Amino acid sequence: MSVALLTAIGGLVAVGTYLVTARSLSRIVLGFSMLGHATVLGLLVAGGRAGDAPLADTTTPDESANPLPQALALTAIVISFGLTLFLLGLARRQRVLSGDDLVEDDLEDRRVARAVEDEDRVDAVETLGAVGAADAVGAVGAADAVDAVGGGPRVEDAT
Repeated sequence: MSVALLTAIGGLVAVGTYLVTARSLSRIVLGFSMLGHATVLGLLVAGGRAGDAPLADTTTPDESANPLPQALALTAIVISFGLTLFLLGLARRQRVLSGDDLVEDDLEDRRVARAVEDEDRVDAVETLGAVGAADAVGAVGAADAVDAVGGGPRVEDAT
């Protein structure tokens, strides 16, 4: 294996991962393309040395190239191409609908996260009691949770 190829694969993976975590769909598309190229390079490096074509009655098994990494590389190219087209379609639709390609926060996700947080506070109050919950979720959060449950002394009054 060549150190230059391993460095190129590492660089493509690093840059691709960085781009995929961005909020812009165009950067996400470029990131997945970089990851696809890193996958193909990794598969070709894993294939080992070059050899003769693996045709019947022309070479021995020791002299022939391993066809599996080449087949996997072609599969990775096709999958990467399909994913790139799908993401480009999403980016185009986002551009048409909103005028930019930034991925926005989902308001429904925020609502669900807030509901789960409130449910955790109520569970802490029911499990530990009002005074114990003050230590678990903070005095203000426990007081709000006790009020939400509908009873119990306020945390400020319990001391």
